[in-house]
Amino acid sequence: MGNPSDADWGTGTSYLRLYSDQKGESHFEDVEFPLHELESQSSPPVLATPFQEATHHGLRIVPPGWERDWAPAARRMIAIYLSGEGEIEASDGDVRRLCPGMVLLAEDTSGRGHRVKLIGDEPVKVMHIVLPDETSMG
Repeated sequence: MGNPSDADWGTGTSYLRLYSDQKGESHFEDVEFPLHELESQSSPPVLATPFQEATHHGLRIVPPGWERDWAPAARRMIAIYLSGEGEIEASDGDVRRLCPGMVLLAEDTSGRGHRVKLIGDEPVKVMHIVLPDETSMG
């Protein structure tokens, strides 16, 4: 695994932010997680983000071929994609692939929102973590 001081250790650790602007248009933003070295007396150091508040969470298993038309996110939430693939489109026309290992911060709780469609033959398993309105990711 390496040492946190190695140049490439912890790089490429980002999430996809989906948000609404003041006109209600949704957009994507690629954001790096704010990683900090966390030391322990009983183990080697690791890179970590600060813990954040969450209100509740749940796992969804969505069948192949499922589609959802334009709608904003019901709440601010983090979605962690575990299996399957899909596409998500922001109202500005930008389309991103949803795939295992991806982390999405959905903050487009107003305006037109986004639409989603699953691709492939496998169900999508996604863990949703609902955030309080004022929680930041860093």
